[in-house]
Amino acid sequence: MNSADNQATILVVDDTPENIDVLDGILRPDYKIKAALNGIRALKICRSTMPPDLVLLDIMMPDMDGYEVCRQLKADPLTRQIPVIFVTAKSEVADETKGFALGGVDYITKPVSPPIVQARVATQLALYDQNRTLEHTVRKRTTQLEETRLEIIRRLGRAAEYKDNETGLHVIRMSHYARILAQGLGMEAYQVNLIFQAAAMHDIGKIGIPDSILLKPAKLTDEERAEMCKHPEIGEEIIGKHDADLLETARIISLTHHEKWDGSGYPNGLKGESIPLYGRICAIADVFDALTTVRPYKKAWTIEEAVAELQKDAGSHFDPKLVPVFIDHLEEILTVRDQFLDN
Repeated sequence: MNSADNQATILVVDDTPENIDVLDGILRPDYKIKAALNGIRALKICRSTMPPDLVLLDIMMPDMDGYEVCRQLKADPLTRQIPVIFVTAKSEVADETKGFALGGVDYITKPVSPPIVQARVATQLALYDQNRTLEHTVRKRTTQLEETRLEIIRRLGRAAEYKDNETGLHVIRMSHYARILAQGLGMEAYQVNLIFQAAAMHDIGKIGIPDSILLKPAKLTDEERAEMCKHPEIGEEIIGKHDADLLETARIISLTHHEKWDGSGYPNGLKGESIPLYGRICAIADVFDALTTVRPYKKAWTIEEAVAELQKDAGSHFDPKLVPVFIDHLEEILTVRDQFLDN
């Protein structure tokens, strides 16, 4: 039996508590068990800073069935690697085929057999561990390629900043701030690296905004403001939809870093945890750097003023759980700021 610190975490998703109890009884001696009674709760757990290592997923649930839960998990770079085993009374071949097509790795029919559940879970966790080890090896062997790709992304990001006549090093500072916050949240190293690399393209959409608006030193009119608010969607279009985690993460950040926790942001008015975690992280990093540097329309705020602003807007603009983590790592953030000050 694994020690508590080394135990894998299994998320059991079923709208019937008795079914959760059965699987809990089978697996708890060897694993940490989390439970969700609906798909929305399951997605929230999987998108948290401590996601499960494997999901046991019922199909027939109200509001959001297991197929839709799996589809959303596999569409999100943050959760697509988590293995999903369907556990259901639907035993037709067509049901199994659909489950595998959506990205499920196995299919267990109810009523469950304890030995089958234990064997299938152990097998998929072993494969998951092997895949993570292989990914780690591949990443080590492609360090030079990663560095080259990162430099290209940074330069594309800086192209937008130069057009905006803002600080050329903003994208570097902001990317580091996002990295520090992601690390502070306990995210896996791969995810931390993804957000660090992708954050540099957060404002790439400004390339599509007229210079008369970007360079205006005065307050924008309502029409000009509406035009400026198009840059997240322009950025999403420039980056496009990709299977590659890095570009997909960059697309998500570009589209969502101006969304606000209370739903008053743009372009889609997303609210709370419906805003992807990458977007919530980059919103804080972006605003903090904007506040503490000179812009054509403002002087730089002091660190104390900027921190107070983040605290004031926690729960309205920003995720209230992320702001304290950012402030807890302020010393490291200020070290980065001093290292990459603009001339």
